[in-house]
Amino acid sequence: MAAHGPDPAHQTKLPGPHRRRKVPAAAPVWMDTETVKASGARASLSLRLLNALLLCTGDMEHLEKYMEDKFIVLQLVVWCLRGVTRVILANNPLSGALILAALFWASPWQGLLGTLGVLASTLTAVITGQDRAEISGGLHGFNGMLVSLLMGLFSSAGEWYWWLLLPVCLGSATCVFLYSGFSTVLERWDLPVSVFPFNTIIVLYLLCTGPDNPYFPHHSTTSPGLQDPNGTRLVAVEVMLGIPLGVGQIFACAAVGPSLLILVAVLLYSPLLAFHALLGSAVGTLAGLSVAVHPDSLYSGLSGFNGALGCMVVGGLFFTFNWRTHLFAISSAFLSAYADIALSNLLGSVGLPACSWAATLTATLMLLLTGSLAAYRIPTSQVVAPEHSLCSRSQSEAVKGNEINDV
Repeated sequence: MAAHGPDPAHQTKLPGPHRRRKVPAAAPVWMDTETVKASGARASLSLRLLNALLLCTGDMEHLEKYMEDKFIVLQLVVWCLRGVTRVILANNPLSGALILAALFWASPWQGLLGTLGVLASTLTAVITGQDRAEISGGLHGFNGMLVSLLMGLFSSAGEWYWWLLLPVCLGSATCVFLYSGFSTVLERWDLPVSVFPFNTIIVLYLLCTGPDNPYFPHHSTTSPGLQDPNGTRLVAVEVMLGIPLGVGQIFACAAVGPSLLILVAVLLYSPLLAFHALLGSAVGTLAGLSVAVHPDSLYSGLSGFNGALGCMVVGGLFFTFNWRTHLFAISSAFLSAYADIALSNLLGSVGLPACSWAATLTATLMLLLTGSLAAYRIPTSQVVAPEHSLCSRSQSEAVKGNEINDV
């Protein structure tokens, strides 16, 4: 009789595609596992690199906690580097190291003077018992650095003139006392001291010494309006290069390469602040073009640096960033640039530079603003990297929205 079902023996011996083949499952599984492990390792490495980069951005508050129990010399280095970046409204020691490298790249003599200035003012603050938080935040270092850089820039005795180290140290140290005095007055309106000490000291120094001083001679500044204009012809490339140079001129640096490195240092601290620095310098250059300033001011970046400072103060640093404060920052840049041109013509008639008086006075007025924009004002004691302020405000608004919904 025939079987009711197919013979198993005949099933296994069927030729061609009807025969079932055994596929080794271990090999593909093993390869997939290794691929997953390799992908996971690459993702983990990328994540670690990203986290390491993020630790180097912003205010680096974790570094301050790490340095609490370290040697005072190491702490002093970090304080000084923070003071270097305070010149350009940042607060990051790695950015400070990049800026010092840029200054030494542009001029070793200027780099030495800047280092000596920030060190002298910071040590003076430590010795005189100033507030520890202000010292560690670099607030007693940046004015001293600016004083030393400008003394070297205006000196007509040439580089490596060692007598200049005496007024550099004394002027930088004096900034500490002026900072304390100004802060007592300005804190009543929640205003930063900014670079009022630097502007005051450098003007007093130039008035005391004079162009023909036997020990500390300096170049006499002339009014831009009194210079012979070079017609109306401008080199477009030179004007464009003047925009990044406007950022470098905040440190009295007129070289393209070092200025770009300074811009990278600001970018490391805050991309938003770096964007407003370039934007403000471009606005200042445009303001100079509109009133036909001397081409040298455009090419060297001198027309842009006050605009850059005015734009950075408002554009995310002391005001939470949004489209309203962004337009306000552009207005501040224009006002700072035009005020600088006016003050340069005024002070140049008596042989004095305008320095950063324009941006300092304009920013102070902007911070006293009332009305709807005042709601975005960040208290001076709470100023941090713009991205952090923006994130904190977004989280605060989200919490308030949830509370309203719950009610």
